[in-house]
Amino acid sequence: MRHWMFSCKEVSQRISESMDSGLPLHQRMIIRIHIMMCKYCYRFRKQLLFLRQLGRYSLSLGEAAGSALILSDEARERIKNSLKAAH
Repeated sequence: MRHWMFSCKEVSQRISESMDSGLPLHQRMIIRIHIMMCKYCYRFRKQLLFLRQLGRYSLSLGEAAGSALILSDEARERIKNSLKAAH
């Protein structure tokens, strides 16, 4: 018999899938229970929702401006330095 609770790996995969298409009710309930108990999966879902929202916002900004947004050289350098410092 299969265990009724998903692992963190399964939850993260299903959270990602749910962004593109709906999940059955029983899977949504299992994920919701898991997220209430697991701060890492809760954080992953929150970050994924944020990235999705940010992507939509960027698209609407780009459409409103009439062209793609381009970062300044200074902004690119700051991002590059931040990424280096994080590793």
